[in-house]
Amino acid sequence: MAVRIRLRRTGRKKQPTYRIVVADSRSPRDGKFIEVIGQYAPRSGEQALNLRNDRANYWLDNGAQPSDTVRSLLRKAGVLKARHEQRLASKLTATAVPLTEQAEEPTA
Repeated sequence: MAVRIRLRRTGRKKQPTYRIVVADSRSPRDGKFIEVIGQYAPRSGEQALNLRNDRANYWLDNGAQPSDTVRSLLRKAGVLKARHEQRLASKLTATAVPLTEQAEEPTA
């Protein structure tokens, strides 16, 4: 089962709001879903995006693929940058070589 993070349309005619859902890739756009992890209201200005970062990270860790639009929303929310920095930090600490104490050379 391929899992996608994508938008599910709600709201009235000409006033869309979207729920950010985790769903099977074979289910229809407004069909069955696994979990709601946020909301996106493109017409509401500053408060447009409401996202549960912990659940988004959980699903991304478990292999869920975001759609193109959801990927840009995750980028705006800072989720992808935080994931990248976390991965980079763990990679750098894994490859870091500890410094050894150098004996002072006597000068004659």
